[in-house]
Amino acid sequence: MKIAMLAPIAWRVPPRHYGPWERVVSLLTEGLVARGVDVTLFATADSVTSARLAPICPRPYAEDPTLDAKVWECLHIAALFERAAEFDLIHNHFDFLPLSYSALVTTPMVTTIHGFSSPSILPVYQRYNQSGHYVAISNADRHPSLTYRATIYHGIALEEFTLGTDPEDYLLFFGRIHPDKGVAEAITVARRAGRRLIIAGIVQNEDYFKLHVAPHLDGDRVRYVGSVGPAERDALMGRAAALLHLIRFAEPFGLSMIEAMACGTPVIAYPYGSVPEIIQHGKTGWIVKDEDAAVAALSALETFDRAQIRATVAERFSRERMVDDYLQLYKGCL
Repeated sequence: MKIAMLAPIAWRVPPRHYGPWERVVSLLTEGLVARGVDVTLFATADSVTSARLAPICPRPYAEDPTLDAKVWECLHIAALFERAAEFDLIHNHFDFLPLSYSALVTTPMVTTIHGFSSPSILPVYQRYNQSGHYVAISNADRHPSLTYRATIYHGIALEEFTLGTDPEDYLLFFGRIHPDKGVAEAITVARRAGRRLIIAGIVQNEDYFKLHVAPHLDGDRVRYVGSVGPAERDALMGRAAALLHLIRFAEPFGLSMIEAMACGTPVIAYPYGSVPEIIQHGKTGWIVKDEDAAVAALSALETFDRAQIRATVAERFSRERMVDDYLQLYKGCL
């Protein structure tokens, strides 16, 4: 089986720090190659992979403002479709735009929908609904107007995460700094609980950061460490008493939740989007309705078995399980 894997080009594959779609593409690609699948990865030229790399864009455009995103996206997608006949299947992780090329080739295309940035993109998905072979990343993110071949949860490489058996007293926020992600709520909950808070992630909304995050940073009780790479991520998550995931939107998945749980760290989260599918309430974390409940939950962290939390991730969210699910899907689309 020859697979063309189409990655986004905002970030490298795998990303140096932030880039959840690119991270999933890397995990899936490397897992498929390890199974003997012939994969050609269409990604930025600086990407690192054991698959065949087919680059057009020299660098991630999110890291180089001199690159015009639209120009390089067009060239990137066209490069794959000009070679479509070489492959048995195309796996699209590039959102809706590649769908508009799909009727021009005979190679079947699987599209993993990593979320809907806006309702305005739905007409494209609806137009190719019968031929698109859509995959949802959570049942919560399925749109009622679309037909899906499967829901396939993301998987992670367990070897990248270390079980933290002796956590420190700090809480962790890990994700992009944006109102939807609940950074301000995490600061409030940590303060009310008398806990230190470490914040890690890219600043996606500068005004929000300046107004609601920066005034609370003191280098001690509330500390911002920027966007971190895999090694720093493992240490931060493994030593945290809990991950605060107090989101304010219907998040399609949420990699940071399973990454923290792979370190044995319980997650305290609001019940939006995929959260109830990922967290097993009382076993791998607490799903809470408001700040009062979040503060109360933090007083019961010692009830969690951190080894059992990691074991649950190994069973439900491993890279191997994700690869198995996609291989089964591919066979049904050929």
